[in-house]
Amino acid sequence: MSTFDRPMPPPVADERTSLESWLDFYRTTLAQKCEGLSDRRLREASVAPSPITLLGLLQHLAEVERNWFRRVLAQEDASPVYAAAGGAESPEAGEGGHDGGFGLAEDSTGETAMARWQAEVDRARQNCATRALDDTSPFMGGQVTLRWIYTHMIGEYARHCGHADLIRERVDGRTGV
Repeated sequence: MSTFDRPMPPPVADERTSLESWLDFYRTTLAQKCEGLSDRRLREASVAPSPITLLGLLQHLAEVERNWFRRVLAQEDASPVYAAAGGAESPEAGEGGHDGGFGLAEDSTGETAMARWQAEVDRARQNCATRALDDTSPFMGGQVTLRWIYTHMIGEYARHCGHADLIRERVDGRTGV
């Protein structure tokens, strides 16, 4: 039995409820995929050559939440939380040694990553609560709506939940959820 309740998005709802419900559905799916595993198991990659782990996905999605709902939507000055584990010289690291959260530092733990991710989800909900779907924020020389951000985030989570499915099956054989 999971400690994360994953209600099915309502089949008949207004647009905002539909978007928020699908995003929450996938957020919960990610949490369920990580649930009950030790730090060692959360660090296991699916299969070579992929280095992607459940812990890395959790960290990455905390960064994605932070980026879209804090930096872009709310225009906050929120620097990345996770520096590239290999430092700025790491080939997968971006500018300033940032790799999107996928890299694992020696001291990275599931408990810490889950708390950071949940804090970013909570902050995202706060930042969205007073905005309309048509509200815009500056983005790459133009504008982006909250509706677009929600749609992008649903796609981001759906893709990574597929990765999480495969990793979890490889780690301990658990499927479904």
